[in-house]
Amino acid sequence: GKDEVYLEKLVERARHVEVQILGDTHGNVVDLFERDCSIQRRNQKVVERAPAPYLNDAQRREIAGYARQLADATSYVGAGTVEFLMDADTDAVYFIEVNPRVQVEHTVTEEVTGIDIVKAQIHILDGAAIGTPESGVPRQEDIKLNGHALQCRITTEDPEQNFIPDYGRITAYRGATGFGIRLDGGTAYSGAVITRFYDPLLEKVTAWAPTPQEAIARMDRALREFRIRGVATNLTFLEAIIGHEKFRDNSYTTKFIDDTPALFSQVKRRDRATKLLTYLADVSVNGHPETKHRPRPTEGQVAPVPPLFKAPIVDGTRQRFDALGPKAFAEWMRAEPQVLITDTTMRDGPQSLLATRVRTHDIVAIADAYARALPQLLSLECWGGATFDVAMRFLTEDPWERLALIREKAPNILLQMLLRGSNGVGYTNYPDNVVKRFVAEAAKGGVDLFRVFDCLNWVENMRVSMDAVCEAGKLCEGAICYTGDLFDPDRAKYDLKYYVSLAKEMEAAGAHILGIKDMAGLLKPAAARVLFKTLREETDLPIHFHTHDTSGIGAATVLAAIEAGVDAVDAAMDALSGNTTQPCLGSIVEALKGTDRDPGLSAEAIRRISFYWEAVRAQYAAFESDLKGPASEVYLHEMPGGQFTNLKEQARSLGLEARWHQVAQTYADVNRMFGDIVKVTPSSKVVGDMALMMVSQDLTVADVLDPKKDLAVPDSVVAMMHGDLGQPPSGWPADIQAKVLKGETPITVRPGSLLGEADLDAERAAIETKLERPVSDPEFASYLMYPKVFADFAAIQDLYGP
Repeated sequence: GKDEVYLEKLVERARHVEVQILGDTHGNVVDLFERDCSIQRRNQKVVERAPAPYLNDAQRREIAGYARQLADATSYVGAGTVEFLMDADTDAVYFIEVNPRVQVEHTVTEEVTGIDIVKAQIHILDGAAIGTPESGVPRQEDIKLNGHALQCRITTEDPEQNFIPDYGRITAYRGATGFGIRLDGGTAYSGAVITRFYDPLLEKVTAWAPTPQEAIARMDRALREFRIRGVATNLTFLEAIIGHEKFRDNSYTTKFIDDTPALFSQVKRRDRATKLLTYLADVSVNGHPETKHRPRPTEGQVAPVPPLFKAPIVDGTRQRFDALGPKAFAEWMRAEPQVLITDTTMRDGPQSLLATRVRTHDIVAIADAYARALPQLLSLECWGGATFDVAMRFLTEDPWERLALIREKAPNILLQMLLRGSNGVGYTNYPDNVVKRFVAEAAKGGVDLFRVFDCLNWVENMRVSMDAVCEAGKLCEGAICYTGDLFDPDRAKYDLKYYVSLAKEMEAAGAHILGIKDMAGLLKPAAARVLFKTLREETDLPIHFHTHDTSGIGAATVLAAIEAGVDAVDAAMDALSGNTTQPCLGSIVEALKGTDRDPGLSAEAIRRISFYWEAVRAQYAAFESDLKGPASEVYLHEMPGGQFTNLKEQARSLGLEARWHQVAQTYADVNRMFGDIVKVTPSSKVVGDMALMMVSQDLTVADVLDPKKDLAVPDSVVAMMHGDLGQPPSGWPADIQAKVLKGETPITVRPGSLLGEADLDAERAAIETKLERPVSDPEFASYLMYPKVFADFAAIQDLYGP
């Protein structure tokens, strides 16, 4: 064989510099200055610049001279590129090769010289001489540099998959434009099919500007404006390159991509516009599943416009709380002569009247008005309860985003949430560390006041949540759920002694505020006077009263409670008050005007804000209840206001709408069969499940208790009788418990104590693996409460965007 040896110079830190030349058939040769092509991967150029920003004039003349010498010596004709390596440490220059053709990166040279290289080559080969107008190429001394340019090659190579070219149909294409931006392409357009058989190059984008930094800025803007959907691209990779400090300070070499792994750790583009268009197309063609076969808003409805208040945002209860801390703030509440008001329009109003379907947009839009016009409010009840899962399940909204936006718009008023003790915001018991994690995240997200309750008034089941609230430094309102009738001798289980005893337990458990949660609106004015007078005498905690107006006398009960010394009451804006939600805020304020307990709220501001809610409510006609007025029937069935409309909706879906009054009676029968229990989520849901099953199967209580009849009851009933929701004051009736459990031994301890600690690291890893992305702390809290609901919600967000 041959004994020849081929030696190459090793340049460890090299820059790739190439000179554009043109030669004609008359012996003329010119250079069009140099290009920097150092940004490359596996010797394939990715980003090119002209001129090379790291060369000084002497170096530029030297390299160009080498290129012209070579062209002269070979009588070169046409366009060509003379390529060199430059040692970044010594500035020594080494020849590589000549490419006798128009290079992909010729665009940057054209931009800085103003010479059309492709056109010039054609004219030169047609006989035109350099230096004449026919060739389009001036003499060497007349060729000048004008500004700086860089080019990026947009391809379907996927940087996250080792640059394997992707293929498929481009579903959406929007290119970049603007002064100083040039596009060269043709294969990229909406609907284009990209195959695996050809070069993955889609588009060349070139940016020109007077300075290197301005050219980079234009390129950055152009890359960010590009939208290419349906196939993977290297757009974010290119953004990372030109945004890197080494690229901007010209300290890079040909190994830059290989030595910079951070270039591959880029956030994926969210594709929001295409996803939104997909959603709009779906709803336009198929309709929204939540509004199918439901009433539509009246034609010509005006879109809700929140009132504008010019008043500045002044300090309110949030600032007082921050200054005093939980204990001193509670003492201030207790000592305050004015009655304090919580507005429930953002949470309980929609939950009780509109099946919790009011969107974040409509809620957040009015928050600023509250902050400016009603800073005297104690709190805005705006989160928790059913709103959490409904936001994800039906509205496909992030409940944490709602909380953050309300916090931003109303920075001066306490934000309040409803927390179901060991049930969190769910319908089952959770491990203690899951509950603690959720409470901590809610506190961090903006909740100031946590109303904590247990569906059976079992304080033992509330302690973990209450402790978590206190550890977070927030206000803990331990709520007693009111049920029965204080003056009914046949229901002595829920007498005055019962409520006083619970109040003392709440105080001992660390509550800062005592809540009385009359979720069905059963407390009557006379009973309210006795109850609140006694509680004021028996406890030092401030008392916060919450009721529903289902019976029609809710406002009278609220006023009676205020007369008896209650410290704070809940009410809803006029347009979303009454019936199954809270009494009318405007009317309560008017009734107290001029008294020593006047809350000091502006009646005009309430009316203007209520007008907004009136317009909002009109948009949700699909979810309006058919309850036209008060219903004394509530004293029979004792359904919570939030459940009343939802249970009616369930009855309708089961074809039992015409038998509603039978459902209501059966609900009362089931309650007595269960031992006359406290009915609030989730225990109220269990009673409702059983009532619907019995009516749909034409069963009576006697049928259910008949030992000869083997019945399959709802799973929720089995869980409650097993003790999974906790324990009622006197335990469960033995007959129904034995019938339901069928020999299974019930538990009598706190359910959460049997669950053990959840492996939060493993749980997080599981959902991140499933979603193929990291999840934020709030998202993880959502997952811990509702694993399937959150996963489905995340999938919808991935399909339609946030």
